Amino acid sequence: MPIKDAGKKAMRADVKKKAKNLVRSVSMKDLVKKTRNLITTGDKKQAQETLPKVYKAIDKAAKAGVLKKNTADRKKSRLAKAIKKIS
Repeated sequence: MPIKDAGKKAMRADVKKKAKNLVRSVSMKDLVKKTRNLITTGDKKQAQETLPKVYKAIDKAAKAGVLKKNTADRKKSRLAKAIKKIS
């Protein structure tokens, strides 16, 4: 436990940041999983409709620092590539 007031304040802020980051991360991962499931079932139209939502969630996670920029770009690219591959 921190002893100084600044350390205590930083700890409180860290708890709040962790909660927000967890929400961003979980929502992004859920959308990615949903899209991946649509891709495996071969539902191209539904997958394309969810793609903008997934992009938005990934971009928000990257902006918040949950993901690095290149990781976010790679995830988006791979999802788009997988959707395009569905016949």
